[in-house]
Amino acid sequence: MRGFGWLGRLRGASQQRRIHQYFRYSLDAICVTELVVILAVVGVTAEDSSAFAFIPITVVALAKAVVALRLTRAGLAHYLGAAERPDRLLTVLCALTLATVAGTAVAIATGALSPGSHLIISYAAGYACSPVLLALPLRQAIGLSGGLVASAAVATLIAGGRGGLQLGTVVAAALIAVLLGFTARTSAWMLRVVDRLDSARETETRLAVAEERLRFGRDLHDILGRNLSVIALKSELAAQLAQRDVTAATAQMTEVQEIARDSQREIREVVRGYREVDLHAELAGARGVLEAAGIRCRIEHMNASEDSGALPARVQSTLGWVVREGTTNVLRHADATQCTVRVRRTARGEAILDMVNDGVRGGRSAPGEGDGDGRGDGDGAGGTGLAGLRERLAALGGSLTARAEDDTWRLVARVPMKGTAES
Repeated sequence: MRGFGWLGRLRGASQQRRIHQYFRYSLDAICVTELVVILAVVGVTAEDSSAFAFIPITVVALAKAVVALRLTRAGLAHYLGAAERPDRLLTVLCALTLATVAGTAVAIATGALSPGSHLIISYAAGYACSPVLLALPLRQAIGLSGGLVASAAVATLIAGGRGGLQLGTVVAAALIAVLLGFTARTSAWMLRVVDRLDSARETETRLAVAEERLRFGRDLHDILGRNLSVIALKSELAAQLAQRDVTAATAQMTEVQEIARDSQREIREVVRGYREVDLHAELAGARGVLEAAGIRCRIEHMNASEDSGALPARVQSTLGWVVREGTTNVLRHADATQCTVRVRRTARGEAILDMVNDGVRGGRSAPGEGDGDGRGDGDGAGGTGLAGLRERLAALGGSLTARAEDDTWRLVARVPMKGTAES
């Protein structure tokens, strides 16, 4: 069960989006925590304080928390390159921070707030550094954060009190600034890395598709280029011989016909992938590509005594295409963290390839079914998708099943081995 509401949408989102939401909510929580801490300090010291002092401080702290929350989101978007720098919010936050720090210091100095309210100065100055580290370049952010901590030091001098209390207030403000600033900056950096990894994953998939197209183009060029040149030469020779030696001309045209038929057969082999598709190679390639994309891949041979090497060549070739198409669909359509591929033979003489991943997206089409015609986006030779795989399997008397099961996507190919062995 995926749940309902925002929790259900979060669980059904992609890995990248879930990571984004986790860090965004964590940074938002920092802003809320500041308000809670300041309200707690005000509540504890309320008996020894004047309402004319702690009420305005509470209102300003609330406004500061709201602005800090908005600046955190806008600053994160700016850091990730999705928005302009929020200078106006940054100015407002600094103004509210200085107002909170100065107002608290004056209230303590006049006796309107108890000495324990020094903590408000520490938290107000320290917590403001978190969104600042997101909105500005590192050097400027450090400089501005240092200024906010310095304002806390000045405020402690205005508030007065014991030297140890003043020193503790400044040290606390500095520690909070360093800790929360480092947390905000590293969180934003990690989100940037996640975005780049996701982009690299998509690029890797496109490169794999492009490489397959190049392979197909090379094979097609090698076959047609050579054979068409021979056909052109023999046709020209037959035309010259037609007026002098009809028998020789006929022999040349017969050879042209045979070459044309051979070309047709070779092109068909290239399109169907019978030349290079090997099940062992495809399984190894699938594991390498998936693990490079951060997806754990496990290859299982259910029957150890009869591995895939005992399968007929045509069955291996067809199952190799299933692995290739399934891998492409996992990379392009799913948000999987793990994928399992099982190859086995049944007692009824049937070869079964079972490919399962945990990347079903909530509210979205299943892997490979996204375009509505069942073809998927796999771009192997001949543009094969799920519909193309079903045709390949049907030619051998097999079948293909693709379906979602809870939070997993399962692709099952069945091929009878009887009658598929090549002579």
